[in-house]
Order: sequence, then C-alpha cells, then structure tokens
Amino acid sequence: MARIALILTLLASPAAADVAQAVDVITPAYAALADSAADLARAAAADCAPEGLRPAFQAAWDDWARIDFLRLGPVETDGRALAMAFWPDPKGSGLRAQQAALAEGAAVASDPDRFARASVAMRGFAGLERLLYPSPLQGAEAELCLLTRATAADLARMGADIAAEWPAHAELLTHPGEGNAAYLTPTEARQALYTQLVTGLSALEKNRLGRPLGTFDKPRPDRAEAVAAGRSLRNVVQSLTGMRDLALALHSPAPQTQAAFDRALDLAERLDDPVLAGVADPQRRLKVEILQQAVNSAKVAVETEIGPALGVSAGFNAQDGD
Repeated sequence: MARIALILTLLASPAAADVAQAVDVITPAYAALADSAADLARAAAADCAPEGLRPAFQAAWDDWARIDFLRLGPVETDGRALAMAFWPDPKGSGLRAQQAALAEGAAVASDPDRFARASVAMRGFAGLERLLYPSPLQGAEAELCLLTRATAADLARMGADIAAEWPAHAELLTHPGEGNAAYLTPTEARQALYTQLVTGLSALEKNRLGRPLGTFDKPRPDRAEAVAAGRSLRNVVQSLTGMRDLALALHSPAPQTQAAFDRALDLAERLDDPVLAGVADPQRRLKVEILQQAVNSAKVAVETEIGPALGVSAGFNAQDGD
C-alpha cells in the first residue's frame, strides 16, 4: 500500500526538472519575441518606409524562427502559429489576399479587430516580407503604408498575447496530475515537449530544406522560405538553435544529441548560400543535402538518446499535417 501511495504522490506532483528546465528555455524565448515584435510595430508607426523597417523586421523574425517549432499552448489559439508566418504557401494565397485588400483601399488595415480576423495567409512575417521587400504587390504608397503598419501591429499583438498566456500553460506542464486535464502525468508533459522537438526537426528537414531541394533533376530554389528577405538559411540556423536549447534542457548531458546539433549548426553557419539558391548547382547542392542529412541525424540522436531517457516517444503534433 505504501508503494502505491508513493506512486500516486509522484503522479500528482510537479513534473521533474526536465520539464521545468524546458519551460525556462521557452518562457524567455516568447518574451524576446514579444519585445522585438513590439519594437517593429513602434518603428512602423513612426515611419513605414520599407528600408528603415528591415532591421527590426529581421530581428523579430529571428526571435520567431527560434521558437516557431513549438506548436502547443497559446501559440495554437486562434491559429496564431499560422498567422505569425504562413508558409509554405504554394498557391500564393497570401499575395492574393493582400492584393485584394489593397484593391479595397486597405480598409481592413484601419480596424485592428477586423485585421485580426483576416486571412492568416496575408498576415505575419510572410505578409510583411511582401510589403518590405520586392514583390508583385501593387498599390498606392499610402495604402501600402496602412497595410504595413497593420501587419506589424498585428504581429506585436500576437507576440504579446502569446507571451502573456504562456505562463498558464507552463503551469500545466510543470504541474501535471489530478485536476489537470491537459497533462495527467509527468510523462505526458515530457512527451508533449519531446514531440515538439522531433516533429520540429522533421519539418525543418522536409520543408525548409526539402522544398527547395526538390529532386536532383528538378530542384526548386523558388520554393525556399523567405527568399525576398534573404533569410532562408537564417531561419534554419535560428530554428536549429532553438531546438538544440530545448533538447538539452529536456535531458543533459546528451553527448550524441549535442554533437549532432553542433555538426548541423556548423554546416549551416558555414554554408554561404543565404536563400539556398545553390540547390540548382550540382556541387553546391551537395552541401545543402549534407546539411539536410545532418538535421536528420540530429532527429535520430534525439529519438535514440533523449526519448528513452525521458521514457517517451513522439505523439501527434500540429505540424504533422503540414
């Protein structure tokens, strides 16, 4: 009976340090995103000239790319993850929605609540990229400015809401058990975070690298993310950095995982190909393929070293359907 009581106590108690340390990585990441998105919105309100906004835009997207693999909690509310950065967008839905808004005088941009209900494809970093860098968008300067300011303000609103709402979800993760419908046991909390890690690495391999790689006979550099902003590879580096930090927070020391992430990051940082255009050249393509293999190796290391240490395997994730 004493042993059963001990087990029940452990199941109802706060999660082990692995989850708490993971939360300590996520919380400041969302705070940084909220701050940089607010800086971007203030800059846009002061002056919507594209050239002047690009540094703040790049800094804010860095903060988002570092944590965008995480698809649980408040980032999933009201489709925020998609609204923050709608990509891939193979049908050009974002461009069409923005062009339609401009054709109506950008009226949607004058009402924050209405803009928040607009298509996720026209909002977020992908939408703002089309406004700050060369794109097919056409409209009067005043209307483009309105749309730029509305998009930046919407990003700031979402960033602030995510950061404000995250602590409540963190509390659920770190205190599983009776009365917690989201996580009944510490294992469920560990599995939820571990799943984010594994599916995040899979998405990076499949989308951020796999889409532009295409096939050897038909490479698709035009399918890379954020080409106009010149940050296709930069998003890879930021995402790898964020996932490495979460992985080592969940379980450390993890020498195989550490080495695998270090190698992937080293390859990415030494790859002189900001928009992955080299996928169309056989020799340069090989370097991108090697990077993709390194990302897969990092995923395998997480699955073989961290998963067993936590006693979990990957479950369903919102990105599984992407």
